[in-house]
Amino acid sequence: MTRTPDPATPPDSSLPAVDLWTGIDDLWTWLESNRPPDSSDTLLMRVLKLSEEVGEVAQAVIGATGRNPRKGTTHTWDDVQAELCDVAITALVALRTLTPQPGEVFSHHLSRVRQRSLGDRLP
Repeated sequence: MTRTPDPATPPDSSLPAVDLWTGIDDLWTWLESNRPPDSSDTLLMRVLKLSEEVGEVAQAVIGATGRNPRKGTTHTWDDVQAELCDVAITALVALRTLTPQPGEVFSHHLSRVRQRSLGDRLP
């Protein structure tokens, strides 16, 4: 039987909360300081990393639903949540690689998407 997600499950509180953009910038800085010297394709690799992470979400969903008859149930919905977070982090790090103002770019784009999607239903 497949376990459904429990929206009431609190996040792990053993780690201190971190501001989203501070955390993204910290990860970007670490990646930049550890990239290979001949890495002219850094942006390309960070964007391609998204495909890898999305594949891991798919694998976790298949595992959480038990849809692989050879493997059965191999993941939980908590695993799916974690993989979705990895996708978001990877995308935001790629955005930070593209611009030094990822927060402003993201907020502006989110506003446009909200307006396009919600239109006159916006508060």
